[in-house]
Amino acid sequence: MKRISFVVFLCLCLVLSLSCAPDNDKDVVNISTNEIPADEVTVDEQVVLDHDGITVTVKSLEMDGTWGPRLKVFVENKRDNSVTIQVRDLAINGVMVESIFSCEVAAGKQANDEIVFMSTDLEVAGIELIKEIEFKFHVFDTETWDTVFDSETITITTSAPPSFTQAYDDSGFVALDQDGFKIVIKYLDSKESFWGADIYTYIENNSDIDATIQIRNMSVNGFMIEPIFSTEVLAGKKAFDTITFLESDLTDNEITSIDELEFKFHIFETNSGDTILDSAQITVTFEK
Repeated sequence: MKRISFVVFLCLCLVLSLSCAPDNDKDVVNISTNEIPADEVTVDEQVVLDHDGITVTVKSLEMDGTWGPRLKVFVENKRDNSVTIQVRDLAINGVMVESIFSCEVAAGKQANDEIVFMSTDLEVAGIELIKEIEFKFHVFDTETWDTVFDSETITITTSAPPSFTQAYDDSGFVALDQDGFKIVIKYLDSKESFWGADIYTYIENNSDIDATIQIRNMSVNGFMIEPIFSTEVLAGKKAFDTITFLESDLTDNEITSIDELEFKFHIFETNSGDTILDSAQITVTFEK
């Protein structure tokens, strides 16, 4: 479970990362930093959760948040214990997106809060018009951290035209296309990465199983290096994520240019941990 400390850490990273802007180096693909249109879409006020003493009402969708668009919510806790409500499995227009939301409400109290969608994720995914928002609420006892309940999937449709269809940029090297899973290596950012180097990826889960994708046996230019990469993708959803290498690992192996990667994908069922597939060895080369 993502804890509140992770949100604080994420915010710190975003503050640092937003101070950098990619240049026009040949191995970096510039990502549009245009703001999501401010008054493009709205949502109707609606009760999206009324279960076991917890009621959540969506009030509005605002596009001008510091970190990204925000869904304003009103929360009522009719229980006799304090609870914390968080968001899980968030997808916008079919793409998995990170969010900031952790609302603590004391017994018998109410709260106004907001679910923030990270604008960086929307930009990377090419989402300029929000048509559909899907997520689940995770509710737990604030004192004991015991789960109270996990909601069913909540779907919110905006005022975007019904005819609008989200386009997904799946260009790049197709590293895996097997058993309903498609993974594309899009490009390398070895100049502006906050950590060291990032390999941008596009993932499709066309199976009927919620899955987590990880990497095994990674080598960079022939040297074994453990990357940071673990992506959860719900059944039928898509994701944009990065395979990240720490600068210290690259330096320790005297790697100044990432020329070739060799690795395997390990895909398993998120809930049970059961293996879905282990890919064959994959080789990716980058032009200098």
